[in-house]
Amino acid sequence: MLIRTYGAKCIGIDAVEVTVEVNIDRGIGIHLVGLADIAVKESLLRTITAMRSMGFNIPGKRIVINLAPADLRKNGSGYDLPIAVGIIAASEQRELPLAGRYVIMGELGLDGSVREIPGALPIIEMAGHGDYDGVILPVASALEALEMKGVRIFAVETLADVIRILSGAEDCSDLLLENSRSASSLLRSKESEENRFERDSIPDFAEIIGQEGAKRAMEIAAAGGHNIAMTGPPGTGKSTLAKALAGILPPMTAEESLVTSKIFSIAGKGGLRYGLMNRRPFRAPHYSATLTALIGGGSGDNILPGEVSLAQNGVLFLDEAPLMPSATLEALRAPIEDRKVVISRLRSKVEFPAECMLVLASNPCPCGYWGEGDRCTCTPARRAAYLAKLSGPMMDRIDLHVSVSQVTVRMIGARSEAESSAAVASRVMKAREIQRRRFDGEGILTNSAMGRKQIERFCPLDENCSEALLGIMEKLGLSMRAYFRIIRVARTIADLAGEESIRREHIAEAAGYRFLDRRQI
Repeated sequence: MLIRTYGAKCIGIDAVEVTVEVNIDRGIGIHLVGLADIAVKESLLRTITAMRSMGFNIPGKRIVINLAPADLRKNGSGYDLPIAVGIIAASEQRELPLAGRYVIMGELGLDGSVREIPGALPIIEMAGHGDYDGVILPVASALEALEMKGVRIFAVETLADVIRILSGAEDCSDLLLENSRSASSLLRSKESEENRFERDSIPDFAEIIGQEGAKRAMEIAAAGGHNIAMTGPPGTGKSTLAKALAGILPPMTAEESLVTSKIFSIAGKGGLRYGLMNRRPFRAPHYSATLTALIGGGSGDNILPGEVSLAQNGVLFLDEAPLMPSATLEALRAPIEDRKVVISRLRSKVEFPAECMLVLASNPCPCGYWGEGDRCTCTPARRAAYLAKLSGPMMDRIDLHVSVSQVTVRMIGARSEAESSAAVASRVMKAREIQRRRFDGEGILTNSAMGRKQIERFCPLDENCSEALLGIMEKLGLSMRAYFRIIRVARTIADLAGEESIRREHIAEAAGYRFLDRRQI
């Protein structure tokens, strides 16, 4: 008897249908075909043991399991559940008329329990666009979709729950995600946990002594989604400023939240069990991170997103950037310019979004104290080799360059009340709203994402501004890329000021953030 059930496989941030065909006929043995990897092949023994623990028998016949399409490699343990359902239905141990009406994914424990799988959000989104009655997922995975509407999602804990749903013999509304007791309790704790994170993990601008110039640059970066690089001695607050940036960014839109949540879901990152993400991610990998960890990758068709994609719609902070391997740091050139990562393998090509703000921090030299009196012990050659890690082409792609200086004892003693992150966030929100209205229908949200045609349309310069910018370009020897980045930053400064047109002072301030550019790139 031939039975078809349906699962899914994630490719990039989307999922595609996988048909699980189970046929039982005369003969002996269990055969799994369809380009399954080792994890899927191992699932047979796990599935058989789980079925026996739930009271089901393994028919003494030939069982052929085909995962279609056969030219697409299947990986992971999520196919345990559709395979088990197929065997039970094909052996006629249970009447399961709804087996082909749901997308079913989940890993089976030896006791018949159902464990979480990565990629739940893309799977649910795929099912919503297809001709299915709904999705059956483990509770922990289904909880990722607490806020998604339009798809019936069943949250199951055991194989018995799945059989109960697919038999269609009784009302299973108690297994729907919105009625799940686990979902209700976690939903109640969601707000308190997020408030605790905001209170405990994100520094407030008011707590940072001095560094008014750097704070201003952070405000501009947040308002326009610009990349920023900070240089300065150790202990000047570079890391704190980067972390405080998360406190002035506006909340994500519904579309941004869905895309970011899908990336985290595919990566199997913990903590995504409270619905869609509404807090912008802040990723801060160590400078020893590998190229694959930063950009993404993997073997065969099992390609996972890296840190630059996990920071989608948020912040990617690279502290001590010159200590990173040159090849790793330079690999960020294309993602921050194209706002996407394309990973190619022999048999596959996967694209992940990379719409993030890049924040770099570095010391001015290996010892960290160049420019601080006579404290520096580095030779000119060592300083040059250290800063050369931040190459011209790389820095050319950074919109804002900021120098952070030491806070003096007098500044600490004469500390006055500084502006809070809430006040800065209010201005950032207004600037973002101006950009949202400006770019309505353009497919972008911030000034930093403007292409050249959009710059010509939305950032016209009068003769006075044009002459000033050309003079700066000639004096500093900046590249054409820097020319357009100055205009983008000037547009953001004008938005913060509530100005409709870019003025000369906006150009001057934007150009002041280009001091790390090289004359020869």
